[in-house]
Amino acid sequence: MNLSSLASLDSNPLSTPRTARSHFIRAHFLPRIRNVVVCSVKPPASAATVGVAESASQRLSRIESLSQVSGVLGCQWGDEGKGKLVDILAQHFDVVARCQGGANAGHTIYNSEGKKFALHLVPSGILNMETLCVIGNGVVVHLPGFFKEIDGLESNGVSCEGRILVSDRAHLLFDFHQEVDGLREAELAKSFIGTTKRGIGPCYSSKVIRNGIRVSDLRHMDTFPQKLDLLLSDAAARFGDFNYTPEMLRDEVEKYKRFAERLEPFIVDAVLVMNEAISQKKKILVEGGQATMLDIDFGTYPFVTSSSPSAGGICTGLGIAPRVVGDLIGVVKAYTTRVGSGPFPTEILGQGGDLLRFAGQEFGTTTGRPRRCGWLDIVALKYCCQINGFSSLNLTKLDVLSDLPEIQLGVAYKHANGTPIKSFPADLRLLEQLKVEYEVLPGWNSDISSVRNYSDLPKAARQYVERIEELVGVPIHYIGVGPGRDALIFK
Repeated sequence: MNLSSLASLDSNPLSTPRTARSHFIRAHFLPRIRNVVVCSVKPPASAATVGVAESASQRLSRIESLSQVSGVLGCQWGDEGKGKLVDILAQHFDVVARCQGGANAGHTIYNSEGKKFALHLVPSGILNMETLCVIGNGVVVHLPGFFKEIDGLESNGVSCEGRILVSDRAHLLFDFHQEVDGLREAELAKSFIGTTKRGIGPCYSSKVIRNGIRVSDLRHMDTFPQKLDLLLSDAAARFGDFNYTPEMLRDEVEKYKRFAERLEPFIVDAVLVMNEAISQKKKILVEGGQATMLDIDFGTYPFVTSSSPSAGGICTGLGIAPRVVGDLIGVVKAYTTRVGSGPFPTEILGQGGDLLRFAGQEFGTTTGRPRRCGWLDIVALKYCCQINGFSSLNLTKLDVLSDLPEIQLGVAYKHANGTPIKSFPADLRLLEQLKVEYEVLPGWNSDISSVRNYSDLPKAARQYVERIEELVGVPIHYIGVGPGRDALIFK
């Protein structure tokens, strides 16, 4: 069975004295002239050259028109390809900031030489050497993973010194949080959430019940052991299989003494950093982790993450005012995927889902877990657009659908008796029982991975893009046709 048969299947400064960092921040918070490409005034040699020039001009115009504080957020259940767009846009922004989530973000990006980087905590702007990366207070930080990520970047020639700042208000995620995550999933048995078991949920739980430990606590190692003892004792009281010993506490304290010393050059009052950047008219790009359908309030609860990856999380996760937030770009795949348990109305079951999974290489960046695959869900997409107020969309992986003779769009939900459902429902039982109404569009049956101008896409591909715009009411300004940095059409 090949990919073509898929369509026929049924679908169901700044405050510290550290020299390197202070020098970098001063350099970035003073006016500077950006690198620009100077085009020749000679007549173009061919129509292809004209197309390249027009594409470059449209690309620059589109990016430069974005507001001072812009954001890139996911429109589905995560894994939409946000990191690539952030990496491309970061070349035109002074600051790239993470506002929520943890090391389960798993953003895959490629540098200009095509080398692949899998980022987890570090913002995707790190490959752009003139960009300052900020990890905000809404992020939970696993220091062993953070330093491993930095070491990996440095060993591949990406300098991190003075280029990454960590909020002193961010909460620390410990190894025991990961162990508790696994114990919690085992306890839930058949109704497990399907987390990455990276400790994200338990860390946010510690934060919300107010016994969490923050980055600023690393500056007070005299009281750190007592705070950590409280956290570990709480976990031991909750889970009988969690073996807490005095030796565990001693070892963790010694380890975090070393971490505290190494982290100190990264620690800042990020609220001050962000708001000074805003007052100095610096351009800021916010990178969201996960996506709106995993939002703790608006997602398919309880099969969600433990933070707010929708627009509201930008302000609470960085300490900036709502009025300064401008353009928000929603990233959505040309089809739909999700990882873990939970409702998935447009899921393609069986071999059809397997074929789409392998065509799109739908395996988690962080965990390697296979993703569930299905047709693009317009109802869920409209719901996400309502919540976030997106000014534009980035449609990714359009090339993955290139072999299909027909493509389906899930355009409406109905009750089993045929009564329409007006929006994306909160009721999980209803989500599991509803019927999806589909539109069938023609495929284009051609390789589009080398296309760089929208007008050069096959008519059927353009029809697919424009039908999505029509149904959702938000323009698609960016179209991904491959994994590389250059494989992006600016529409």
